[in-house]
Amino acid sequence: MSESINNNNKDRLFCFIFGREEHKEWTLSLYNSVNGTDYTDPECVEITTMEDFIYMGMKNDVSFIVNSDLSLYEHQSSYNPNMPVRQLMYLTRQYDKYI
Repeated sequence: MSESINNNNKDRLFCFIFGREEHKEWTLSLYNSVNGTDYTDPECVEITTMEDFIYMGMKNDVSFIVNSDLSLYEHQSSYNPNMPVRQLMYLTRQYDKYI
């Protein structure tokens, strides 16, 4: 008997951990880990995640700004060949909002 995996749970958990205002210290920890920095003030994190950008039912992206650096992370549980295009579309929309 094969088990069915609900990938949406993982997506929601990723966004819950790193994409919420009340968890900015976790978001800052992610940023520090990826970038080799040591910021300590969670208030320097500005959450910029867009709601329902490309795929209306999926909430698996987290976007934020730290020290004028825009960071975009997306949880993927399987191979997705069009990810670079999706990232580019999201990034250009973010820069449009930011400017």
